[in-house]
Amino acid sequence: MSLKKLNTVLAAVVVLFTLYLGLSFVLPLGTTFPGLANWPSDGSGFSIVKGSREIAMGLAMGILLVTGHRRPLGWVLLMVAVAPFGDMVNVLAHHGSTAAALGIHGLTAALIAVTGLLTLRETRTTPATAAQPA
Repeated sequence: MSLKKLNTVLAAVVVLFTLYLGLSFVLPLGTTFPGLANWPSDGSGFSIVKGSREIAMGLAMGILLVTGHRRPLGWVLLMVAVAPFGDMVNVLAHHGSTAAALGIHGLTAALIAVTGLLTLRETRTTPATAAQPA
C-alpha cells in the first residue's frame, strides 16, 4: 500500500471518528466523559460545547481530505491532535483515571499526530522534485 493510500485511510478514520464523537456528545446518546467521574451535569451544556468542538474539527479535516488539500490536511491534523492531548492533561490534572487519560486521550492524540506527520511527509517537496516540470 502506498504512503498516500495509507494516509488517506488513516485520515478518513480520524475524520469519521471525530464526527461520530462530536455527534455522540451533541445528540442524547448517553455519552459519558471517559476518565473523570465528576464531569459537569448534562444540564450544564458542557457536552454541547465539547461536541461542537469535535464536529468543527471533523468538518475541517473532512473538507481538506475530500478536496485533496493534502499539505494543509497534515497541518490541521497536527493542530487537532492538541485537543485529545488537552483532554488527557485535563483528566490527569483533575485526578481522573490515568489509564483512561493515557489509553484513550493520549493514544488518540498520538494517532492523529502520526497521521498528520505522515501526511506532511507524503507532501513534502525536495529540490529534485520541485525542479521537474508538471
